[in-house]
Amino acid sequence: MFRLVTLNLNGIRSAATKGFEAWAEGVAADCMGVQEVKAQAADVAGRFEVVAGLTGHFHFADKKGYSGVGLYTRKKPSAVITGIGNAEFDAEGRYVEARFDTAKRKLSIISCYFPSGSSGEERQQAKFRFLAQMYPHLMKLKAERDFILVGDINIAHKEIDLKNWKSNQKNSGFLPEERAWMTHALDEIGLVDVFRTLNPHPEQYTWWSNRGQAWAKNVGWRLDYHLATPALAKKAKSEHIYLEQRFSDHAPLVIDYDFTL
Repeated sequence: MFRLVTLNLNGIRSAATKGFEAWAEGVAADCMGVQEVKAQAADVAGRFEVVAGLTGHFHFADKKGYSGVGLYTRKKPSAVITGIGNAEFDAEGRYVEARFDTAKRKLSIISCYFPSGSSGEERQQAKFRFLAQMYPHLMKLKAERDFILVGDINIAHKEIDLKNWKSNQKNSGFLPEERAWMTHALDEIGLVDVFRTLNPHPEQYTWWSNRGQAWAKNVGWRLDYHLATPALAKKAKSEHIYLEQRFSDHAPLVIDYDFTL
């Protein structure tokens, strides 16, 4: 069994003060994708390079205290790739891919942090540019290998994926163009929203605003995903959104797959 976790940390140092490392020990993941590390290499060195026996591979943002992703792996990858080959977004630390290639198969696990457009039109346009870059990147990758991309996609795909969908139709994260991108990723690239294949139920959220009493009232959004190529998606056996503790404004999403690296 292969246990894969994704979690937007909203700062690895902040999450650590809230018990993230002890939780990671207990969850016994084989790989763990983290986003919004909000740290540089110097901050991670000697402190977060290894978590729960997993070795971290990172793509840090140039800007301090901003973005950044990591992928913690139990097995040593055959290769690690950072960035998507786009200067604008690679400077923001948004993509790390670990390859586990053998003579028989090519397989990647990816941790990715899609931009948020909620701070204003400038960032929304950046988000659209990122989506436009990611589409051919994922298309090409799927033609070459099997993969599971985990991360904070910052898109709620369907009405079931957020509590107040009617009032959010003009808000970043639920815009028609963003939702269409996700539909195209599933239908045209041929990726699978693994969580939804296992759990069709409403009110399954992974992010809650810090405003009001969103967490207490479960007024949430499902922004964190496992997007997999079909052969790997078919091996998904169980899912779990961990809600018992909070390390961040996001919840960890844990999915077990019936394969080993």
